[in-house]
Amino acid sequence: MKGRVFIVGAGIGGVEFLTVRAKDLISAAEVIISDALVDPSLLDLVPENCDRIIAGKRGGQESIKQVEINQILVQYCLQGKQVVRLKSGDPWIFGRSLPEISALQAADCEWEVVAGISSAIAAPMLAGIPLTEVEASSCFAVMTGHDLERLPWEAIAKIPTLVILMGTNNLAGLLEKLGDGKSTDTAIAIVRWCGRIEQQVWTGNLANIQSKLPTGSLSPSVIIIGEVVKFHEQLSHQRFKSLENLAQSVDKEKLPLQGKTILVTRSAGQASQFTDLLTSQGATVIEMPTLAILPPTSWEFLDQAIKSLSDYDWLILTSANAVESFFGRLQKAGQDSRALHALKVAVVGRKTAEVLTNYGITPDLVPTDFIADALVDDFLAYDHHVLTGKKMLFPRVESGGREILVEQLQHHGAVVEAIAAYESGCPETIDPVALEAIQNQRIDAISFASSKTVKHFCKLLDRVVSREIWQPWIATVKIASIGPQTSKTCEELIGRVDCEALEYTLDGLVEAIANSFAIHYSNPK
Repeated sequence: MKGRVFIVGAGIGGVEFLTVRAKDLISAAEVIISDALVDPSLLDLVPENCDRIIAGKRGGQESIKQVEINQILVQYCLQGKQVVRLKSGDPWIFGRSLPEISALQAADCEWEVVAGISSAIAAPMLAGIPLTEVEASSCFAVMTGHDLERLPWEAIAKIPTLVILMGTNNLAGLLEKLGDGKSTDTAIAIVRWCGRIEQQVWTGNLANIQSKLPTGSLSPSVIIIGEVVKFHEQLSHQRFKSLENLAQSVDKEKLPLQGKTILVTRSAGQASQFTDLLTSQGATVIEMPTLAILPPTSWEFLDQAIKSLSDYDWLILTSANAVESFFGRLQKAGQDSRALHALKVAVVGRKTAEVLTNYGITPDLVPTDFIADALVDDFLAYDHHVLTGKKMLFPRVESGGREILVEQLQHHGAVVEAIAAYESGCPETIDPVALEAIQNQRIDAISFASSKTVKHFCKLLDRVVSREIWQPWIATVKIASIGPQTSKTCEELIGRVDCEALEYTLDGLVEAIANSFAIHYSNPK
């Protein structure tokens, strides 16, 4: 099968701003390579088995180089894949499409460009600013504010209306360049996050606009300069009214996290379930994997235990990772769930129990409090003498954990063999989309489902900048914890916890986050 690369414009936001052609291609993609400003909700359209690559370039941060992106496109195309290169806005408007097309042509790869709605057109429209108006503007020009020295400012100053993308970081220099050719009372508007509920518009003139802006990054924004900005007050009312109505209708639908952006720090393979729970409550989710699930240093001890399963009375599983790792090795040994027929199985957490049912097993014991420490009490309630002399197999993370559980089981007479079944390490690099959102303070809450996610979150940011720099980025962000041990680690490393789940589950964590924003939460179950 011959591959094909589709260079697709993602527009300015969610699915409602996609072309039908773009939506169809995203929904059928085998590989998707997306830019940083692409709305994360668009990736919900992607098939589960699609390879996803983030290739955004944001504010000078470390990212995949353009030549590498070119190579990735060619590589997947030559493998016969249907590849979607997803770019925010329109691919031809400062989208760096030509280098990619040139690389594809050189490799004799088939390609197609699919138009998207550019913020250069959409931002003025959604802010009530007509780019062409008979009296005020006979033409307009679109430019980038990245490299001011390349532009012919004397000629530009004579154009009635200017639209500048990626210019807020160089705003002072931009205003200085225009100072010689345009009057200081020339109207200017800055539109941030156009097309979203959180859209903001600041207006003024070339002399006073900087005094009207908040501190910090304004990216992503579009700058509009010219007499047409005066129509903003007259024409934007209906747009803002629509946004207000949307927010009210959302509230009536009881989506408690609408308009909130939540950073999820679970492992890449485990984030989807939690993401679904949050998005069902209206949240925008940005995933930042802080755990990389790896094999243990050696399988020797677990394989030996599997050969001797008849020697054990209980199998204890305290996470979905433990379940998957244990049964993976069981199958590697040529066995299946029938090998456990003589064992009783205890698990911690509803999710662990659900994963276990995929292997045809219903656990004999699940603690009511969803924490490992409660398992001992449930064992004793199950049978006061059930622990004495019982041999228990406990596959767990190699770096250790649940020490209190092991100690208490041993205290009551059980013989516990805690064996490495997997390791949870820290990813090599931080997700660039997550980093951009944290740095530009676009996060409302950060969720932590284990102590390790807290530790690795801090470690990943420490690799980028010093803690003195990144801590202010999250100073106003709510820190949400799944339970007491995770909260303790948050206090130690971040200095606070703003909300903790009452029920130590993902559902409980969603409820805690929603309640922390003082919004009524209705559990969908």
